[in-house]
Amino acid sequence: MKIIPGSKAEPEKFSGTVTEHENRNRETVKLVYKALLRDADTEKLAKVVRAELEWWYHGPPHCQHMMKVLTGESTTAQKAFKFRPRRIRAVGDRVVVEGWEGAGEYWVHVWRFKHGIITQLREYFNTLITVVHRVSEDGDEARLWRSTNRVRVRVHGSLPDLVLSI
Repeated sequence: MKIIPGSKAEPEKFSGTVTEHENRNRETVKLVYKALLRDADTEKLAKVVRAELEWWYHGPPHCQHMMKVLTGESTTAQKAFKFRPRRIRAVGDRVVVEGWEGAGEYWVHVWRFKHGIITQLREYFNTLITVVHRVSEDGDEARLWRSTNRVRVRVHGSLPDLVLSI
């Protein structure tokens, strides 16, 4: 994985206060992508990702690149597909990362933490995501994050649009 000059992932701007806990989680996720840059630096990954990582995937079966890299199933998947984070946002115990390459290669990863360790990965490939937080028993919600509009222009055809409620 290479970060293209000028396309370095930036924390998403939003109103509200980012806690120290959220900053730490965001930095840990950045470390994961840097470790992937170094041909899956397993020592660094083992320190921040739980061995029994809960993984959930939505997308075409042939696009399960991240799991193949994390499990060591395929080092060629790592070379064939490059994860280039374009936008990162910490939301409580989760970090949402968005990236894309060319037409038809859009992905969102939602990493979940427990006690500073990544315990869950939700991976969405060619799927638009809206993350909401339920704020009342009446069903009121606050939108915390949404796939960028730039992706709609880059990806040809329609994509499924899912809501992740946290």
